[in-house]
Amino acid sequence: MARAYPVYEAKAKLSELLRSVKRGRTVTISERGREIARVMPIRATPDLPSRLERLEREGVIVPASGAVADVRSLLRKRGALRRFLSARA
Repeated sequence: MARAYPVYEAKAKLSELLRSVKRGRTVTISERGREIARVMPIRATPDLPSRLERLEREGVIVPASGAVADVRSLLRKRGALRRFLSARA
């Protein structure tokens, strides 16, 4: 297991620790001998469909239940948004 850096040392060596994280290493920070945080590299999912699938599995997003054709425009006349915004000014 990698050693834990005390808060004061982590502050002094932040740039060095972040370089380690960029290389794929996880850094642990401790306070009074107790681990309080981990800094780890972000593993980005390369494509949108994989990211959406992961978010659905985690329950962050829910797939739409209706068809996209069911969505109606709220603007009935051209320029409605401009008129609305100018009335609010």
